[in-house]
Amino acid sequence: MEHLSEKECKSAGMAVRDTLETISGKWKLLILLTFYKGGRRRFRELVKELNISPRVLSKELQELEMHKLVSRTVCDTRPVTVEYDITPYCKTLAPVISAMKDWGEQHRVEILGKKNTSENGGE
Repeated sequence: MEHLSEKECKSAGMAVRDTLETISGKWKLLILLTFYKGGRRRFRELVKELNISPRVLSKELQELEMHKLVSRTVCDTRPVTVEYDITPYCKTLAPVISAMKDWGEQHRVEILGKKNTSENGGE
């Protein structure tokens, strides 16, 4: 990144802060990655797949929906089921998430001297 003026730096800082506030936390990126990997999911499927409490998942999904990253569909079933999926707008985050993955892999090699070889992030 080239040298920025004070005004450009403040603007960039605000943009980065907005991005971090939108996708930060322990679960948001993991939830989004689940959708990127496998598409639409029912609430209970997400609870099981992510091993997350229903209360926490509900809160995270509400925030993602508020930021227009996730859509919620109430299905006409008995009992009522709710499905979630990423929105077209959320797909604009794909390059950001990909860059974070790439940087994380480089960082792991830099700090630990080895690549992450397991799918769940372990050694």
